[in-house]
Amino acid sequence: MNVAICAYGAGNVRSVQLAFQRLGAEAEVAEEPGAVLDADLAVLPGVGSAGSAMAGLRDRGLDVALRERAAARRPILGICLGLQLALDESEEDGGIAGLGLVPGRAVRLRGGRVPRIGWAELDRGGETYWFAHSYAAETPSTTATSEGLAAIVERDAFLGVQFHQEKSGAAGARFLERCLSRG
Repeated sequence: MNVAICAYGAGNVRSVQLAFQRLGAEAEVAEEPGAVLDADLAVLPGVGSAGSAMAGLRDRGLDVALRERAAARRPILGICLGLQLALDESEEDGGIAGLGLVPGRAVRLRGGRVPRIGWAELDRGGETYWFAHSYAAETPSTTATSEGLAAIVERDAFLGVQFHQEKSGAAGARFLERCLSRG
């Protein structure tokens, strides 16, 4: 399977690429819209700030490519910031417009530990994953939570997760394998 990992200035592109390659996928870092459109699975990774990430997507034309993929109901995986960017908007960086692939918004965590960093269990499936975030999705498309926060979001061919599969050991690898089988 061919996986295109969107390169737009996010910090975890290489670790996501290696995680997919360990599973036997042909995972390439994509800076061109054509690569994102042609892949079996497009991945919107993310570690960083929403404003600069959206600017990076726009500068490379990847925002348009991702919207075209979503409209064609072709698989997209959003990881952490990638999930948040898929929403309509984010409070981060003074408020920014997102890709609009999923209705909702990313809001700053206001209770508990901020940033929320560490291992946490999902409310469904019982698996434990690595989380590192200061913003969380508020969307009716949430299908699983962790500690009361959106952990998995699904809409049409888009699957977004707040946790980092590439940092979540065997559970993360199993999750990525399921993503490859969707592609």
